[in-house]
Amino acid sequence: MNLVERGSRTAKDGFRNEDDIIRKFNNWSNDNEAKEWLLLMNYIIEDIEYVKAEKLSGYKTDVQVQVTIKLKKGIDVENLQVKLVSNLKGYNQIDKRWVDKYKEMWNIPENIANILELFTGEQRPISGTRDKRRVFIDEFNINQQQALIVWLEANKSLIVSDILKGRGKFAAEWMLVAQKSNDKSRWILKPMNYCLNFFGNGDVVVSPRGSIKIGKITMQRKGGDGGRKTANMLQFKINPALLFELD
Repeated sequence: MNLVERGSRTAKDGFRNEDDIIRKFNNWSNDNEAKEWLLLMNYIIEDIEYVKAEKLSGYKTDVQVQVTIKLKKGIDVENLQVKLVSNLKGYNQIDKRWVDKYKEMWNIPENIANILELFTGEQRPISGTRDKRRVFIDEFNINQQQALIVWLEANKSLIVSDILKGRGKFAAEWMLVAQKSNDKSRWILKPMNYCLNFFGNGDVVVSPRGSIKIGKITMQRKGGDGGRKTANMLQFKINPALLFELD
């Protein structure tokens, strides 16, 4: 199986952050891993004239790579989302917002928004829950659970695309996962559309801990934050290291 089919490789050195990846792209002519990434993006190395990478903030894209091709007018742009993990269970937050923000994005009906606000603790339960701060999904009545699951199933494609890929000109087109554990480092680069299917494919179900699973994506109350109000945000998480299981 060749590099393009697998999309991954053992790394000579680990990547500590996005800056390391940017430096590798900007030194592409002398960096074999950067050349491999460009090959996976369907570039012919001999045709490349110039590569410039830079960091973005506040978007699904972490690193934007501009590629100039010889004898071609214009510049190609590749948007990468970077996930750095240290072990095989490196769960990674991919999106968090207040329920109201998701309500606006996805046109969530009022009854579903109320369930989500009770789930996150924005609305406090009256009594009788395992945690006085919030309601777990399995503590809602069957009709409420079913209404939530039906709505999530109906809107799953939109939800998965927004929380992983994003929208607009800074939407992520690739996911680069870099993992370093002990003395072993490796990376995998996959098209974002592949990742949408990989992580989002599967049923919407209530998890054993009373949260929601959308395929391989976990939807949960954010929690933590030293008890600050932001603990009541809605959060989505994935385990990026699962992509390594493809090889």
